Amino acid sequence: MKSLSIERVRSEGQSFGEEISREYYLAGAGLKPTAELQPIYERHSSVVGPEALALVRGQLGQTTPGSEEHRQARMLLEWLADLQSARELAPLDERAMAWESSAVVHLDGTREIEYQQTSITIANSTDRRERQLIERARNTLVGAELAPMRRERFERERQIVEALDLADGYNATFEALSGISLQELGSQCEAFLEETRALWEDAYPRFVRKSLNIEPRDATRSDALALFRGHEFDEQFPASSMEWEIRRQVREMGLDPIAGGRIVYDTEERAGKRSRAFCAFVRVPDEVYLVLRPHGGQSDWSTFLHELGHALHFANTDRDLPFEYRWLGDNSITEAYAMLFDHQLHDAGWLKRYTALGATKLDAFVRSAAFAELHMLRRYSAKLLYEIELHGGQIPFDKLPERYVERLTRATSFRYDPAEAFVDVDPRYYAARYLRAWQLQALLTETLIQRHNEDWWRNPRVGPWMLGELFAAGQRELAQELAMRVSSSPLGFGPLVRAIERQLA
Repeated sequence: MKSLSIERVRSEGQSFGEEISREYYLAGAGLKPTAELQPIYERHSSVVGPEALALVRGQLGQTTPGSEEHRQARMLLEWLADLQSARELAPLDERAMAWESSAVVHLDGTREIEYQQTSITIANSTDRRERQLIERARNTLVGAELAPMRRERFERERQIVEALDLADGYNATFEALSGISLQELGSQCEAFLEETRALWEDAYPRFVRKSLNIEPRDATRSDALALFRGHEFDEQFPASSMEWEIRRQVREMGLDPIAGGRIVYDTEERAGKRSRAFCAFVRVPDEVYLVLRPHGGQSDWSTFLHELGHALHFANTDRDLPFEYRWLGDNSITEAYAMLFDHQLHDAGWLKRYTALGATKLDAFVRSAAFAELHMLRRYSAKLLYEIELHGGQIPFDKLPERYVERLTRATSFRYDPAEAFVDVDPRYYAARYLRAWQLQALLTETLIQRHNEDWWRNPRVGPWMLGELFAAGQRELAQELAMRVSSSPLGFGPLVRAIERQLA
């Protein structure tokens, strides 16, 4: 057996990443009933286990802070620390994924709907009684079957991470390995929620009454799904022209929408496919999948643009970069690129050029998009604050569903259900990555406007700039480092608040 070394961890780590990513892709795309994760962990046990973690931990201690060696070792240590829990939790993850792909929600004793289809059906329904019926049945099923699996996962994950003894507790371990201060970001979220409270309390009742014709105090999360689906704009965002128009825009900005064939689009309806779209980078940069299960209307356009941002990033990463910079790093970076593309639906000029909105509905759509943005930022701010409590260990697990409902309902005004408390959580603080990505996206947009004018999205010089200054570097930098390099400004919510206030006016 070959002796363990940093180079072996890198080379076999890439092989492991390719196998595990392909497995998640096949299961998420509905091409397999579930992901078979445990055999992959077994095949690569020598480079993803405790011995590799100890080796990299020692390597980090021998490097100079600020050096490339230190940066790479920190990334490897974060990845391996995550894998210690992921490996032990693989049976639970397999069970949950199998459940999600096969579970059926029973409605009023005569009808049934696959679990993965429920959020799509709720969002597409204009009948509130039907939405509530599906929501209640779904919550009952989730509370009885999926939520206990997810709760067990988070309980075990905290125990595993704290046993690694890399820092004092789960949250401190995340901060030490990721370079992200949860305390600082949490404080920013608290301030953002307070700063935008009056704006939200003014906009929320107007949009709910106009779009749903119900009393705002009665709205639940199922109503939110229908509201932000934007049915009234469906004719202006047909499925038939979505991919063609977006490919046209990407070509106009000097990028190849399929990156020489390295990006594969999987956008068809398929039983068992996840309702939540995703980008699977199976081999970076040579094999990238954009996976979308159609919902309809503008939500598909926004989702397609978002996942395309990811795909273009990974498919144009410099293949000569080390494993760490191509596969690992701060996912706030790739999420910011995804948001840079999906936020083009907030741009009136982009909408005039590539959609059928026209003059009559353009202003209404821009205001609607700004309201949806405000909702998502408030929702994710509350999610992060809740997750800090979930992982912090100060609140017993039995009390967390109550805390979840309290935080999310207060932030969004939509009534949440406790059944979602352990399901509506992205593992390993991905909510923090999303929030920093929003902040970075706003700075990147301001920088592009300053350098290439308001219509930067059709400037043929922008694509080559993105390839050289953004995509090629993979995720070598932390989000705050990229922000300072490109915009000379720190991360914060200020640019986002300014944009939303301007669009809602």
